[in-house]
Amino acid sequence: MIWMAWRQHRKQVLVTALGFLALAALMIPIGLSMRHTFDELGLAECARNLGGADVAAATADACEQGFHRFTDRYQGLNLVAVLLVVLPMLLGLFWGAPLVAREVEQGTHRFAWTQGISRRRWALVKFGLVGIVVLVASVLYGLGMSWWVEPLTTAAREGRLGFIVFDLQGVVPIAYTLFAVALGVFAGTVGRRMLPAMAITLFGYIGARAAVALLARPHFQSARTLTFPVQGDAEPESLRGAWILANEVRNADGSTVLADGTVRCPSELPPGRECGAELGLRPGAYNWQLYQPADRFWLFQGIESGIFVALALILLYLSVRAIRRIA
Repeated sequence: MIWMAWRQHRKQVLVTALGFLALAALMIPIGLSMRHTFDELGLAECARNLGGADVAAATADACEQGFHRFTDRYQGLNLVAVLLVVLPMLLGLFWGAPLVAREVEQGTHRFAWTQGISRRRWALVKFGLVGIVVLVASVLYGLGMSWWVEPLTTAAREGRLGFIVFDLQGVVPIAYTLFAVALGVFAGTVGRRMLPAMAITLFGYIGARAAVALLARPHFQSARTLTFPVQGDAEPESLRGAWILANEVRNADGSTVLADGTVRCPSELPPGRECGAELGLRPGAYNWQLYQPADRFWLFQGIESGIFVALALILLYLSVRAIRRIA
Protein backbone atom coordinates (compact mmCIF):
# COMPACT_ATOMS: atom_id res chain seq x y z
CA MET A 1 0.00 0.00 0.00
CA ILE A 2 2.82 2.42 0.84
CA TRP A 3 4.60 1.63 -2.44
CA MET A 4 1.39 2.13 -4.42
CA ALA A 5 0.72 5.47 -2.71
CA TRP A 6 4.27 6.58 -3.48
CA ARG A 7 3.89 5.68 -7.16
CA GLN A 8 0.64 7.63 -7.31
CA HIS A 9 2.15 10.80 -5.89
CA ARG A 10 5.79 10.76 -6.96
CA LYS A 11 5.13 13.15 -9.86
CA GLN A 12 3.53 15.59 -7.45
CA VAL A 13 6.57 15.31 -5.20
CA LEU A 14 8.85 16.03 -8.14
CA VAL A 15 6.82 19.02 -9.32
CA THR A 16 6.68 20.40 -5.76
CA ALA A 17 10.45 19.98 -5.33
CA LEU A 18 11.13 21.74 -8.63
CA GLY A 19 8.78 24.54 -7.63
CA PHE A 20 10.62 25.06 -4.35
CA LEU A 21 13.99 25.02 -6.13
CA ALA A 22 12.75 27.67 -8.56
CA LEU A 23 11.45 29.76 -5.67
CA ALA A 24 14.78 29.43 -3.85
CA ALA A 25 16.69 30.44 -6.99
CA LEU A 26 14.57 33.62 -7.13
CA MET A 27 14.46 34.51 -3.44
CA ILE A 28 18.00 33.75 -2.25
CA PRO A 29 19.69 36.45 -4.41
CA ILE A 30 17.11 38.99 -3.25
CA GLY A 31 17.67 37.99 0.38
CA LEU A 32 21.45 38.29 0.02
CA SER A 33 21.04 41.71 -1.61
CA MET A 34 18.82 42.92 1.26
CA ARG A 35 21.34 41.72 3.84
CA HIS A 36 24.20 43.44 2.03
CA THR A 37 22.29 46.73 1.96
CA PHE A 38 21.26 46.29 5.58
CA ASP A 39 24.88 45.90 6.68
CA GLU A 40 26.08 48.66 4.36
CA LEU A 41 23.70 51.15 6.01
CA GLY A 42 24.79 50.04 9.48
CA LEU A 43 21.26 49.01 10.40
CA ALA A 44 22.32 45.99 12.44
CA GLU A 45 23.98 48.33 14.92
CA CYS A 46 20.93 50.59 14.80
CA ALA A 47 18.65 47.71 15.69
CA ARG A 48 20.79 46.97 18.75
CA ASN A 49 20.94 50.64 19.77
CA LEU A 50 17.21 51.26 19.43
CA GLY A 51 16.56 48.21 21.57
CA GLY A 52 18.36 49.85 24.50
CA ALA A 53 16.82 51.99 27.18
CA ASP A 54 18.82 55.20 26.64
CA VAL A 55 19.32 56.21 23.02
CA ALA A 56 20.61 59.63 22.03
CA ALA A 57 18.16 61.64 19.93
CA ALA A 58 20.75 62.11 17.17
CA THR A 59 21.42 58.38 17.03
CA ALA A 60 17.72 57.56 16.92
CA ASP A 61 17.13 60.06 14.09
CA ALA A 62 20.07 58.74 12.05
CA CYS A 63 18.86 55.17 12.50
CA GLU A 64 15.31 56.06 11.52
CA GLN A 65 16.60 57.71 8.36
CA GLY A 66 18.60 54.57 7.56
CA PHE A 67 15.56 52.37 8.08
CA HIS A 68 13.52 54.64 5.80
CA ARG A 69 16.16 54.43 3.08
CA PHE A 70 16.13 50.65 3.31
CA THR A 71 12.34 50.32 3.21
CA ASP A 72 12.09 52.80 0.32
CA ARG A 73 14.58 50.75 -1.67
CA TYR A 74 12.82 47.43 -1.10
CA GLN A 75 9.19 48.53 -0.75
CA GLY A 76 8.37 46.77 -4.02
CA LEU A 77 8.93 43.46 -2.24
CA ASN A 78 5.73 43.95 -0.24
CA LEU A 79 3.79 42.58 -3.23
CA VAL A 80 6.14 39.59 -3.35
CA ALA A 81 5.47 38.97 0.35
CA VAL A 82 1.72 38.97 -0.30
CA LEU A 83 2.16 36.37 -3.05
CA LEU A 84 4.30 34.20 -0.78
CA VAL A 85 1.51 34.08 1.81
CA VAL A 86 -0.67 32.06 -0.58
CA LEU A 87 1.83 29.19 -1.00
CA PRO A 88 0.34 27.07 1.83
CA MET A 89 -3.07 27.46 0.19
CA LEU A 90 -1.67 26.19 -3.11
CA LEU A 91 -0.45 23.03 -1.41
CA GLY A 92 -3.94 22.58 -0.01
CA LEU A 93 -5.46 23.01 -3.48
CA PHE A 94 -3.10 20.73 -5.38
CA TRP A 95 -2.10 18.22 -2.70
CA GLY A 96 -5.04 18.03 -0.31
CA ALA A 97 -8.10 18.51 -2.50
CA PRO A 98 -7.25 15.82 -5.11
CA LEU A 99 -6.19 13.21 -2.54
CA VAL A 100 -9.68 11.76 -2.06
CA ALA A 101 -11.74 13.68 -4.63
CA ARG A 102 -9.73 12.45 -7.63
CA GLU A 103 -9.89 8.84 -6.46
CA VAL A 104 -13.66 9.00 -5.99
CA GLU A 105 -14.26 10.96 -9.21
CA GLN A 106 -12.31 8.38 -11.24
CA GLY A 107 -13.64 5.40 -9.28
CA THR A 108 -10.16 4.02 -8.49
CA HIS A 109 -10.93 3.93 -4.77
CA ARG A 110 -13.13 0.87 -5.30
CA PHE A 111 -10.21 -1.11 -6.72
CA ALA A 112 -8.07 -0.42 -3.64
CA TRP A 113 -10.86 -1.32 -1.23
CA THR A 114 -11.50 -4.69 -2.94
CA GLN A 115 -7.86 -5.81 -2.59
CA GLY A 116 -8.05 -6.63 1.11
CA ILE A 117 -7.18 -3.08 2.20
CA SER A 118 -9.58 -1.49 4.63
CA ARG A 119 -10.81 2.05 4.09
CA ARG A 120 -9.20 3.15 7.31
CA ARG A 121 -5.79 1.75 6.37
CA TRP A 122 -6.08 3.22 2.87
CA ALA A 123 -6.82 6.65 4.33
CA LEU A 124 -4.11 6.51 6.99
CA VAL A 125 -1.40 5.45 4.53
CA LYS A 126 -2.30 8.12 1.99
CA PHE A 127 -2.74 10.81 4.62
CA GLY A 128 0.51 9.79 6.29
CA LEU A 129 2.57 9.87 3.09
CA VAL A 130 1.19 13.19 1.97
CA GLY A 131 1.52 14.54 5.51
CA ILE A 132 5.23 13.72 5.63
CA VAL A 133 5.91 15.35 2.27
CA VAL A 134 3.90 18.44 3.19
CA LEU A 135 5.54 18.70 6.62
CA VAL A 136 9.04 18.64 5.10
CA ALA A 137 8.03 21.20 2.47
CA SER A 138 6.42 23.51 5.04
CA VAL A 139 9.43 23.37 7.38
CA LEU A 140 11.78 24.30 4.53
CA TYR A 141 9.37 27.03 3.46
CA GLY A 142 9.06 28.42 6.98
CA LEU A 143 12.83 28.48 7.56
CA GLY A 144 13.48 30.05 4.18
CA MET A 145 10.85 32.74 4.57
CA SER A 146 12.03 33.61 8.09
CA TRP A 147 15.54 34.14 6.74
CA TRP A 148 14.34 36.11 3.72
CA VAL A 149 11.96 38.48 5.50
CA GLU A 150 14.15 39.25 8.54
CA PRO A 151 15.76 42.47 7.17
CA LEU A 152 12.34 43.79 6.13
CA THR A 153 10.81 43.20 9.56
CA THR A 154 13.81 44.69 11.36
CA ALA A 155 13.59 47.85 9.28
CA ALA A 156 9.80 48.14 9.51
CA ARG A 157 8.42 50.03 12.48
CA GLU A 158 5.76 47.37 13.18
CA GLY A 159 8.44 44.65 13.26
CA ARG A 160 7.62 40.93 13.17
CA LEU A 161 4.03 41.35 14.39
CA GLY A 162 2.91 43.28 11.32
CA PHE A 163 0.32 41.84 8.96
CA ILE A 164 1.69 39.62 6.18
CA VAL A 165 5.21 39.41 7.66
CA PHE A 166 3.90 37.64 10.77
CA ASP A 167 2.42 34.99 8.49
CA LEU A 168 5.76 34.36 6.77
CA GLN A 169 7.91 33.73 9.83
CA GLY A 170 8.42 31.32 12.67
CA VAL A 171 6.29 28.21 12.94
CA VAL A 172 2.93 29.48 11.64
CA PRO A 173 3.72 28.70 7.96
CA ILE A 174 3.97 25.03 8.98
CA ALA A 175 0.60 25.17 10.75
CA TYR A 176 -1.03 27.02 7.84
CA THR A 177 0.21 24.39 5.37
CA LEU A 178 -0.97 21.43 7.45
CA PHE A 179 -4.36 23.10 7.85
CA ALA A 180 -4.65 23.85 4.12
CA VAL A 181 -3.88 20.27 3.14
CA ALA A 182 -6.20 18.82 5.81
CA LEU A 183 -8.95 21.17 4.64
CA GLY A 184 -8.38 20.00 1.07
CA VAL A 185 -8.62 16.35 2.13
CA PHE A 186 -11.84 17.00 4.04
CA ALA A 187 -13.26 19.00 1.12
CA GLY A 188 -12.56 16.02 -1.13
CA THR A 189 -14.55 13.69 1.10
CA VAL A 190 -17.45 16.15 1.10
CA GLY A 191 -17.40 17.38 -2.51
CA ARG A 192 -16.15 14.07 -3.99
CA ARG A 193 -15.20 15.90 -7.17
CA MET A 194 -12.09 17.93 -7.92
CA LEU A 195 -13.61 21.33 -8.67
CA PRO A 196 -16.01 21.46 -5.68
CA ALA A 197 -13.21 20.22 -3.41
CA MET A 198 -10.83 22.93 -4.63
CA ALA A 199 -13.52 25.61 -4.26
CA ILE A 200 -14.27 24.53 -0.68
CA THR A 201 -10.54 24.54 0.09
CA LEU A 202 -10.01 27.98 -1.42
CA PHE A 203 -12.85 29.77 0.34
CA GLY A 204 -12.50 27.80 3.58
CA TYR A 205 -8.80 28.58 3.85
CA ILE A 206 -9.22 32.28 3.13
CA GLY A 207 -12.13 32.54 5.56
CA ALA A 208 -10.35 30.76 8.40
CA ARG A 209 -7.13 32.72 7.95
CA ALA A 210 -8.95 36.05 7.78
CA ALA A 211 -11.08 35.26 10.84
CA VAL A 212 -8.06 34.36 12.99
CA ALA A 213 -5.84 37.21 11.77
CA LEU A 214 -8.46 39.97 12.02
CA LEU A 215 -10.72 38.82 14.85
CA ALA A 216 -8.71 36.51 17.10
CA ARG A 217 -5.02 37.47 16.84
CA PRO A 218 -5.41 41.01 18.26
CA HIS A 219 -6.95 39.44 21.38
CA PHE A 220 -4.56 36.53 22.01
CA GLN A 221 -3.36 38.63 24.96
CA SER A 222 -4.78 41.78 26.53
CA ALA A 223 -3.39 44.76 24.64
CA ARG A 224 -1.46 47.47 26.46
CA THR A 225 -2.00 51.22 26.27
CA LEU A 226 0.42 54.13 26.04
CA THR A 227 -0.45 57.77 26.63
CA PHE A 228 1.67 60.90 26.12
CA PRO A 229 0.75 64.60 25.89
CA VAL A 230 0.23 66.28 22.55
CA GLN A 231 2.43 69.18 23.60
CA GLY A 232 5.95 68.89 24.96
CA ASP A 233 9.55 68.25 23.95
CA ALA A 234 9.89 64.92 25.75
CA GLU A 235 9.89 61.96 23.36
CA PRO A 236 7.23 59.31 24.03
CA GLU A 237 8.22 55.74 24.72
CA SER A 238 9.38 54.02 21.54
CA LEU A 239 7.07 51.28 20.31
CA ARG A 240 9.32 50.13 17.45
CA GLY A 241 8.51 46.53 16.73
CA ALA A 242 5.15 46.67 18.51
CA TRP A 243 1.84 46.02 16.77
CA ILE A 244 -0.16 49.24 17.00
CA LEU A 245 -3.85 48.35 17.08
CA ALA A 246 -5.26 51.87 17.47
CA ASN A 247 -4.11 55.50 17.56
CA GLU A 248 -6.29 58.26 18.96
CA VAL A 249 -6.01 61.83 20.19
CA ARG A 250 -8.18 62.51 23.23
CA ASN A 251 -9.10 65.47 25.36
CA ALA A 252 -8.52 65.41 29.09
CA ASP A 253 -12.04 64.08 29.69
CA GLY A 254 -11.27 61.01 27.55
CA SER A 255 -13.39 62.01 24.55
CA THR A 256 -11.86 61.12 21.17
CA VAL A 257 -11.02 64.11 19.00
CA LEU A 258 -8.99 62.42 16.26
CA ALA A 259 -9.06 58.70 15.40
CA ASP A 260 -6.22 56.96 13.60
CA GLY A 261 -3.68 59.69 14.18
CA THR A 262 -1.35 61.47 16.58
CA VAL A 263 -0.60 65.13 17.30
CA ARG A 264 2.77 66.46 18.45
CA CYS A 265 3.45 70.13 19.20
CA PRO A 266 6.57 71.75 20.71
CA SER A 267 6.34 73.00 24.27
CA GLU A 268 6.64 76.63 23.13
CA LEU A 269 4.32 77.93 20.43
CA PRO A 270 4.02 81.42 18.86
CA PRO A 271 1.76 83.83 20.76
CA GLY A 272 -1.91 83.37 20.01
CA ARG A 273 -1.49 79.83 18.73
CA GLU A 274 -2.67 76.78 20.67
CA CYS A 275 -1.69 73.19 20.01
CA GLY A 276 -4.41 71.46 17.98
CA ALA A 277 -6.93 74.27 18.36
CA GLU A 278 -8.18 73.67 14.82
CA LEU A 279 -9.04 70.10 15.84
CA GLY A 280 -10.87 71.12 18.98
CA LEU A 281 -8.12 70.07 21.42
CA ARG A 282 -8.28 71.55 24.90
CA PRO A 283 -5.64 71.83 27.65
CA GLY A 284 -4.61 68.39 28.89
CA ALA A 285 -5.16 66.65 25.56
CA TYR A 286 -3.10 63.53 25.00
CA ASN A 287 -2.26 60.80 22.49
CA TRP A 288 -3.56 57.30 23.22
CA GLN A 289 -2.20 54.12 21.65
CA LEU A 290 -3.36 50.53 21.98
CA TYR A 291 -0.67 47.98 21.12
CA GLN A 292 0.69 44.46 21.42
CA PRO A 293 4.34 44.47 22.60
CA ALA A 294 7.03 43.15 20.28
CA ASP A 295 8.15 40.51 22.79
CA ARG A 296 4.85 38.64 22.33
CA PHE A 297 5.84 37.47 18.86
CA TRP A 298 6.65 33.86 19.80
CA LEU A 299 3.68 33.62 22.16
CA PHE A 300 1.35 34.68 19.34
CA GLN A 301 3.12 32.29 16.96
CA GLY A 302 2.52 29.42 19.37
CA ILE A 303 -1.14 30.29 19.94
CA GLU A 304 -1.96 30.68 16.25
CA SER A 305 -0.02 27.55 15.29
CA GLY A 306 -1.91 25.60 17.94
CA ILE A 307 -5.23 26.78 16.53
CA PHE A 308 -4.48 25.68 12.97
CA VAL A 309 -2.82 22.39 13.93
CA ALA A 310 -5.86 21.54 16.07
CA LEU A 311 -8.16 22.38 13.17
CA ALA A 312 -6.05 20.20 10.86
CA LEU A 313 -6.29 17.21 13.21
CA ILE A 314 -10.06 17.65 13.55
CA LEU A 315 -10.47 17.82 9.76
CA LEU A 316 -8.38 14.70 9.22
CA TYR A 317 -10.40 12.81 11.83
CA LEU A 318 -13.64 13.86 10.15
CA SER A 319 -12.19 12.85 6.79
CA VAL A 320 -11.41 9.33 7.99
CA ARG A 321 -14.95 8.99 9.31
CA ALA A 322 -16.45 10.38 6.10
CA ILE A 323 -14.51 7.92 3.94
CA ARG A 324 -16.46 5.08 5.55
CA ARG A 325 -19.65 6.46 4.01
CA ILE A 326 -18.31 6.79 0.45
CA ALA A 327 -19.92 4.24 -1.87
